[in-house]
Amino acid sequence: MNYEQIKVETRGNICLITLNRPDKLNAWTPDMSRELGKAITAANEDEDIGAIVMTGEGRGFCAGADMSYFQNNIDASETKAHKRDGGIDWISLIRSSKPCIAAVNGPAFGIGVTQILPFDMIVASTISKFGLVFVRVGIVPELASSHFLVQRVGWGKAHDLLLTARPVSGAEAVELGLADRLSEPETLLDDALELAGLMAANPSPMLRMTKQLLSANSCDTDTARIQAREHESLEVCYTLPEHKEAVAAFAEKRAPDFKAARHKAQAKID
Repeated sequence: MNYEQIKVETRGNICLITLNRPDKLNAWTPDMSRELGKAITAANEDEDIGAIVMTGEGRGFCAGADMSYFQNNIDASETKAHKRDGGIDWISLIRSSKPCIAAVNGPAFGIGVTQILPFDMIVASTISKFGLVFVRVGIVPELASSHFLVQRVGWGKAHDLLLTARPVSGAEAVELGLADRLSEPETLLDDALELAGLMAANPSPMLRMTKQLLSANSCDTDTARIQAREHESLEVCYTLPEHKEAVAAFAEKRAPDFKAARHKAQAKID
């Protein structure tokens, strides 16, 4: 598949997506959103891919929305109709996806931050900067960031970041909980790929079900309902070849081969 605003490559069993508008510090556009949606969907459908890493080309991660694009292409009616996102249900896509890790290599502002808040992990470079600058440009946060930011950093810190609109360094982002790990620029991508590889070594159905449980249960206070969701997913797990392979591998004192188990089960069906 050909892309104009992103690059997609395979690193072992990891799909590496690079935002590719370096002359604009990878500023976001609806076209970029559509391309990201297609790339992530394709990775989710590829059984050889276990996890996804997203980074930026050049010295920036994503400088926010490309204001010149919106001046020339988006009118008020489109904004009110929420078409600005490129027609992608980003939150549902990411939270139902294989593991997603952001490797933030430079400035990330506005939607450059909010698009990765629902990711599973954010690895920040020591030279990165994060800015939730919405009020400064006369708008409010989007992409459910008023939810995910509170989940990541807590109530007071979320107000600090959103109401002051002050940028923070990668180190402070990790300290606040906005990002999860800190890396030096020269090791950032390798660190993110290594982390993705640890996740990708696990069976994909269970990874995706676990993500969905975290999404549904992290804000629910009804423990009976939380357990019901978990039990429902467990019942599914018990029927899948990945669980049976894990049990067999443990008994036989060998490493599990989840992909082979899936293929063997599918062959029986076919």
